[in-house]
Amino acid sequence: MTAPLPFDIIVLGAGPAGATCAATAAEAGRRVAVVDEQPQAGGQVWRAPMGGFPGKGDADQASGDALRQRLVTSSATRLLGHRVWSVVRTETGYRVDTLGPDGPTALEAPSLVVATGAHERVVPFPGWTMPGVIGLAAATVLLKSHGVVPGRRLVVAGCGPLLAVVAAGLVKAGAEVAAVVDIAPRSAWLARLPAILGQPRLAARGLSWALAVAKAGVPMLSGHGVRRVEGGAAVARVVVGPVDAEGAPADGPERVFEADGLIVGHGLTTASEVTRLLRAEHRFDRLRGGWIPVIDGAFQTSLAGLYAIGDGAGIRGQAMASLSGEALGWHLAGRRAEAEAARGRMAAATPFSDAMAGLMAERPAQVRAIAPDTVVCRCEDVTRAEIDAAVAAGATQIDQLKHFTRCGMGPCQGRSCADTVQELMAARLGTTREAVGQWTGRPPLRPVPLGEVIGAFSYDDIPIPTPAPL
Repeated sequence: MTAPLPFDIIVLGAGPAGATCAATAAEAGRRVAVVDEQPQAGGQVWRAPMGGFPGKGDADQASGDALRQRLVTSSATRLLGHRVWSVVRTETGYRVDTLGPDGPTALEAPSLVVATGAHERVVPFPGWTMPGVIGLAAATVLLKSHGVVPGRRLVVAGCGPLLAVVAAGLVKAGAEVAAVVDIAPRSAWLARLPAILGQPRLAARGLSWALAVAKAGVPMLSGHGVRRVEGGAAVARVVVGPVDAEGAPADGPERVFEADGLIVGHGLTTASEVTRLLRAEHRFDRLRGGWIPVIDGAFQTSLAGLYAIGDGAGIRGQAMASLSGEALGWHLAGRRAEAEAARGRMAAATPFSDAMAGLMAERPAQVRAIAPDTVVCRCEDVTRAEIDAAVAAGATQIDQLKHFTRCGMGPCQGRSCADTVQELMAARLGTTREAVGQWTGRPPLRPVPLGEVIGAFSYDDIPIPTPAPL
């Protein structure tokens, strides 16, 4: 087994939360390692341009560049392009095993910070697995990192502020946006206007995106959702229709948009694989993206030395993620006054964060409206009807459902479907999400080639315990 490299703090994730935490603690003199599977820091929201693409040159790129430069100039050890596949508790803290460009690496530290961000949620509908349908987050990767437009004529649909971000990016890149389709009615945005205006800079950015889309003459449909995608081998048409206040289909005329692509997303769920693997205590919070680790005022979980920040600790957005990273970085460096000041800024930003999270929160009625023959777990091709049948056959908890259907056993390990599957199961049983539970975290956290993990060894390297006395 590889001897672990010693650090004071290991940070998993180099997005706004993780990179800020790592840089802050390193600048204060702590030995810090920050790990991310992407080749550059910045996370999803500040993703760096790739392959020589110069990038958009916008405010997000400038913020990402500044964070990347701060991380480079700090003393933090950067393990970028490293995939974390195992995390275990040790007698002195935590061991992290990664697989990087040069093979396996092991790290160990008394403090482990989980800043793993979020996964995109797409509530299934007929045709959602068709080529040409991609997530809002995937579209931002293509636009920011590669300068690629995923189609000639596109529909942007779902909920939350990413709709305007992606639609404005597509317009700027010269794509034709056939429509922007928002589940939330205009009244939902208006109700949150005071909280939005409480952050003038962020409100101005959002308004600029909306104005860019409106100036391009793009139809913007509020209180509407995708009914189905038509086209067979690839997207040809997107059919949308009215939804009620809970997101379920409502009476009203359907509208058909000719398009060769659909970009869709229904909010975010927390990436809690590491904290689940370590068996930290979790609670269900629909506003914060589902199951989230229980943390105290210093971001520590129920396990000593294990911390969670950013969207991986509950969906709060980039501004709150950066502030949580700063606050924890100062806390781990023993700088209490600076940590408290950062937490104060978090409190001031909370109303805006709650407003945006509310627009992206899962809508149970939308999930309950999924048609029986619609695929829910795309890795294993499990449909809504098969999930219902498993519940009828006696599955009462989410791990039992996995055994019955293989749902959540594919390459994504349930990251894409967990929220929807759990909601369907709870609805079928007439119980709560807490009663249904969440899938047990297991290694490997990500798919890794077994040969690369094992490396070179002989059977003499395998420890054999002393036989027990007869």
